[in-house]
Amino acid sequence: MQPNNFKLEPTTIWSFSDRGSWATHSGKYRGNWSPYVPRNLILRYSKPGDWVLDQFMGSGTTLVEAKLLNRNTIGVDINQQSVSISEINLRFQCNSKSKLHIREANANNLSFIKDASIDLICTHPPYANIIKYSKDISGDISLLTYEEFLKEMSLVAQESYRILKKRKICALMIGDIRKYGKVVPLGFRVMECFLKAGFVSKEIIIKEQHNCRSTEYWEKQDNNFLLLAHEYIFVFQK
Repeated sequence: MQPNNFKLEPTTIWSFSDRGSWATHSGKYRGNWSPYVPRNLILRYSKPGDWVLDQFMGSGTTLVEAKLLNRNTIGVDINQQSVSISEINLRFQCNSKSKLHIREANANNLSFIKDASIDLICTHPPYANIIKYSKDISGDISLLTYEEFLKEMSLVAQESYRILKKRKICALMIGDIRKYGKVVPLGFRVMECFLKAGFVSKEIIIKEQHNCRSTEYWEKQDNNFLLLAHEYIFVFQK
């Protein structure tokens, strides 16, 4: 149920060639993050019994790690399919007393969570409309254009600031995208949203990408640009 020979990452460069397949983790849900990422963040920035939130729950990777590490957790996603998948992935036995709450909701409106009640936000939002997680769900930010996506992320940042306890950590992973061969700095624009909401930047971590499904396709093309092989993990403090 736990990874073998796990060690906390000591630098701002993270690279996990082994994606991580302990407990119920797998790479079947497209775009989900390696469990090594939330495990590092949860262990470094929270303690047992703390409340951890992931408002872009996906397949429940963060929640699985929170359960394994004896943290209480709230998982939110606007997609009912994600809620169902996460509920299945959390059906395993381990020596944990953590409380688990899953809810179908929009990350820009978490009114069911009280002000300053969360100890750690640990989340991995979509990268605008690079991977579409639904066809027509109202409020699904994976369907939005770059500028529309940033407007929504500004609301998400404000809501994150409201519910997080003072001096606690909000960590998220996001990557850049390309449009017509040019790099669109989605990562830094999202970072800007959180800084404007009141957060302070604590760490900027570069995560190397491995096993990206589209890499083989693009390597065969006659490109005049470099393949994006990194993502950012922004660690903010309230």
